[in-house]
Amino acid sequence: QVRLVESGGGLVQAGGSLRLSCTASGRTIGTYTMGWFRQAPGKEREFVADISWSGGRTDYADSVRGRFTISRDNPKNTVWLQMNSLKPEYTAVYYCAARPRDVATYAYWGQGTQVTVSS
Repeated sequence: QVRLVESGGGLVQAGGSLRLSCTASGRTIGTYTMGWFRQAPGKEREFVADISWSGGRTDYADSVRGRFTISRDNPKNTVWLQMNSLKPEYTAVYYCAARPRDVATYAYWGQGTQVTVSS
C-alpha cells in the first residue's frame, strides 16, 4: 500500500508560481511511475504530467508543457510539480498518483491539494 499526501497548494495571482509536493509512505516509490492530475469544478479529472520511475522520462499535457516541471527524489519518496506562469484556468484540485512501472492504471491517489489562480 502506498499513501500519498500532497501539499503546496494555495491562492496565487495569474502569472505567479507554486510548487506542489507529493510525499509517499508505506512503500518506496522507486519502482513507480508518478503522475499529477487535476480536476476543476464541473469537469472531469485530467492528466497534467507524469515521470518514469527513474526520472528519465517525463510527459506533460499540452496545456501545461513549458510552464510545469515534474521531478522526483526517490530516496526522499517525494515528487514535485513546479508550476510557473499560472493561468486562472489552471484552478483545480491537484492530485498525485502512483502506478507500478509495468501497469497502465494508477493504483494509488492522494487526497488532493487546491490550487486557485486569480485573474
